[in-house]
This record gives sequence, C-alpha cells and structure tokens, in this order.
Amino acid sequence: MIVIARLVLVEAARRRLVLAVIVLTLLAVALTAWGFSRIPTLTPRGLPPDQVRLVASQLVILVAFMFSFVLALSAVFVAAPSVSGETESGIALAVLARPISRASYLVGKWLGLAALLLLYATGSIALELIAVSLVVDYQPPRPLEAFAYLYGETLILLTLALALSTRASGMVGGVIALVLFGMAWMGGIVGGIGQAFDNEVVTHVGTVTRLVLPTDGLWRGAVWSLEPALFIAAARGPAVAANPFFASVPPPAPFLVWSALWIAAVLALGLWSFSRREV
Repeated sequence: MIVIARLVLVEAARRRLVLAVIVLTLLAVALTAWGFSRIPTLTPRGLPPDQVRLVASQLVILVAFMFSFVLALSAVFVAAPSVSGETESGIALAVLARPISRASYLVGKWLGLAALLLLYATGSIALELIAVSLVVDYQPPRPLEAFAYLYGETLILLTLALALSTRASGMVGGVIALVLFGMAWMGGIVGGIGQAFDNEVVTHVGTVTRLVLPTDGLWRGAVWSLEPALFIAAARGPAVAANPFFASVPPPAPFLVWSALWIAAVLALGLWSFSRREV
C-alpha cells in the first residue's frame, strides 16, 4: 500500500492541477492579507489595536470557512474519480494483476490522497496565519487545534468520496459527497435554530446530521479554536447557537471518537464494496 500511496503523490506532482492550486492559493493569501491590512483604516481616525485584533479574529473565521470549503472540494475532486476512473480505463486491472491486493490498493489510495491533502492544508493554512500575523499582529488562540479539526473534516469527505468511487462514477460520487456536505452544514444551522428556540425536535435534526456526516461538528470545533476567549465570554442570548460562525464550546470527546470510528467504518465499507466489484 505504501507503493500505491507513493504513486498517488508522484502522479499528483506531475499534473498541472497541483501547480494551479498552489498559484491560486498564493493569490488568495495575498488578497486576504491585503484585506486584513485595511482593518485599521475602517474608520477615519483608525481603529485601536484591540479593536483591530477583534475584527481580525472574526475575519480569520471567515477565511477558515473559505479554506474549509476549498479543502472539502479538493478532497472530493481528487478522491471521487480515483478508483472509478482507473477501473473504467483498465489501469486498476493492470495494477491488480500484480501481487497487490484490493485492500492494499484502496488503502494505498487513501493514504496517498490523505498525505497530499495534508501537505496542502498545512502549507496554505500556515501561510495564511503568518500573513495575518505580519499585517495585523494577530494570532488565533488555538491554531493547531483549528488545523486538526479542518483536516479531520477533509479526511471525512476524502473517505466518503473514495468509498463512493468504488461503485459510482467520478461525477456522480463527487456530486453525492458535496450535496451531503452541504446538507450536513445546513443541518447544523437548523439544529442551532432549534436550540435557540428550545425546540427539541428541530435540535435533534442537527444532532442526527452531525452523526450521519460529522463534518459540521468538526467545523464548529475549528470555529471554537479560532474564537478569542473574551469574545466567547461576551456572547449572550440563545441566538448565538444558530450562528454557524460561532461556537462557545469544543466538540465533546465522544463526538471526536465517533468521527474517527466513522472514518474507519466508511473506509471498511469501501473495502467491502471494492472487493465485490468486477474490475
């Protein structure tokens, strides 16, 4: 499986897609850094440093949402056609004719794509935080935890898209994964609205969607990691529960365990599906 993972990384490095993503990411970091540099000039007399950092803290969350979406889209884009494309073209048959099991093939794909997304996530998020620190002298309180939550969200979508790729075409699997991702995010908002109005039925909708696809729960963890403690303490009222860009508490430990088990279970389901498919 290590050989397959290495081949995935080599193939990705040979494609112009990687270069295009790097260039676009650098452009996005440059544009957002310019936007952060304009925060002190929001008023004619300028903002004091404390208010600059407060505004920057909320903009960092919006930028994190942008990277969350980009990582989700990247995970689906690279994973959805990874098995189905090679199966339809006959490449998978040629590879599996050698002494490589289907489990090693699929797990190797998963490891290679996970490593590729890890490299991209690490570089892009680190560049963004360094740029923010340089232009407005602000750093979020828990950047490593925020990165872990965002990457966990990426792994969930990668695993889902890869499992779908064992049965569906790249386009169909990608659309399904992205629709489920959007539904999970909307389900989290609906659950927050139910919590704000003390409606148990609506609140359970959000709970169920987070269990079916844990991406929204991990996104809330990233938001909590980026929120300053003073901002969390100042937030009052039930309406804050419906805000998808605010979280007063981190995800509970059982939810994190469930997220890890979810990844393992869906990957196992993908292995079972691929083992019963004709190549």
